[in-house]
Amino acid sequence: MMNGIYLMDKVNFKNVYGNLDKEIISKYLNIKDKVYTRDDLLSHPSLLNEIDVIMSSWGAPLFNKELLLHAPNLKAVFYGAGSVKSIVSDAFWKRNIILTSAWSANAIPVAEFAFAQIILSLKNMWLYFSNNKRIVCAGAYKSKVGLISLGMIGKLVLKKLQSLDVKVYVYDPFISDNDAKEYGVNLCSLDEIFSNCDVISLHTPLFNETINMINKRHFTLMKSNATFINTARGAIVNEKDLIDVFSKRTDIIALLDVTHPEPPIKNSPLYTLPNIFITPHVAGSMDSECERMGHYATKELVRWMNNKPLLYQITKESLKNMA
Repeated sequence: MMNGIYLMDKVNFKNVYGNLDKEIISKYLNIKDKVYTRDDLLSHPSLLNEIDVIMSSWGAPLFNKELLLHAPNLKAVFYGAGSVKSIVSDAFWKRNIILTSAWSANAIPVAEFAFAQIILSLKNMWLYFSNNKRIVCAGAYKSKVGLISLGMIGKLVLKKLQSLDVKVYVYDPFISDNDAKEYGVNLCSLDEIFSNCDVISLHTPLFNETINMINKRHFTLMKSNATFINTARGAIVNEKDLIDVFSKRTDIIALLDVTHPEPPIKNSPLYTLPNIFITPHVAGSMDSECERMGHYATKELVRWMNNKPLLYQITKESLKNMA
């Protein structure tokens, strides 16, 4: 039996790996029902000397050359969280260590959160918090919803929107006309999304090419009473432009679950503008939802131990196209 270790923050360990998953893991690995942290490794790097498999999540260390010297037997890391960009290095890839992530599990609550915000936005619900009067709204009948990027989360949101009688418009340069026809969406430009849609939901990954992708031009094009939602990454939006336009246009709404920096700087107008609503990056997995991510990591371990194809393996090449 291979030797394993839980390596992450202690709070996350309690949320991510439930009793059933820990029981399954213990059938495949010689592993203590105890979590070790980054600080533990700094003090005792020898903890990894005989470890074959790491079960991890938020709070994992950077697997750099120095750390990997203490883990000569390491064969696989099963990461019960989303992005792995902060934990991998060239030395990690050179070792050909198997790496999987629960990124697709984290997409589920993000899509649910965005869908809920879209429904409420179509009713102009946010304006009722400051003005308890009936307000003209687009509603969820023949209104127009725009999705920017149709990756994993965008597709999940689209699937939920298909339960409504709304028209869905998509901007995604990687989606073909045939794909759009198959998905039942209207493919269009960014300008068309912002000028035509009652609600715009951003799901673009953060790359150098997408930094400040959404700017003053787009916000200026928004319809009266339209809502912009960002559950992706704050840096995709030029916040200076957003503040400038939303300061002048009180007829549009922004719902920001992510900002740049995060949280916003002290005294930022994002806190005080009446048509901007901020939530503290809560769209992703929280509390009991985190256990889904541990379950995905556990299932990947079981597949690997039984020589079955992995569903969520990440390679150096595939990581380049991930958020």
